[in-house]
Amino acid sequence: MPILGYFATAVAAYLLGSIPTGFLVGKARGIDIRTVGSGNIGATNVVRSLGKGPGTLVLLADALKGWVAVQVAAPLIARLVSGAPAPDLEDYLRIVAGITVILGHNYTCWLGFKGGKGIATSAGVLLALVPWALLIIVGVWILAFSITRYVSVGSIAASFTLPFATWFTTSPHDAGLTAVTAALGVLAICKHRRNVQRLLDGTEHRVQFKKREAAP
Repeated sequence: MPILGYFATAVAAYLLGSIPTGFLVGKARGIDIRTVGSGNIGATNVVRSLGKGPGTLVLLADALKGWVAVQVAAPLIARLVSGAPAPDLEDYLRIVAGITVILGHNYTCWLGFKGGKGIATSAGVLLALVPWALLIIVGVWILAFSITRYVSVGSIAASFTLPFATWFTTSPHDAGLTAVTAALGVLAICKHRRNVQRLLDGTEHRVQFKKREAAP
């Protein structure tokens, strides 16, 4: 039965993660988000291409996918396969759900297994699994972004910090969760390899804040 639970969780979480929110929001506006800006279906490209409103919607929806997979789907499946509350099984299924929902977002079956970079979905997963570690890496993201004005630099810095934040905010120090979040961090950094290349080439998009013109 536990094997059935792992399989069901992985499939359910993957399919939930694979919902291409950015692509669907773009289509609703008559735009294939893959053909504009960076071509990514994530919230950052939606903000640049469609505006803050649609971008915020995609950001929240992608994060919600991660949270629901871990906080709702995994416990529900654990109860269904065991017939009673099963805390140990639930803990393992929550980790499986966290990993596979991000893989679903990054490699969605609906778009030829090409998706986003998983940052928002990872945030939803981390909110459910390690909220204090999430708080730390959000601070790291804000600091790195504020200094550089590069969204990608903030995301890479936060991803690098994630396993360390997990280790220091879990009591006792949870080696398993630290290993899982380290893998998620590596995955996120790998998904930013084109951004790294653009940073090296000096062609990465830097966010510019428009100053209000002084009144005459």
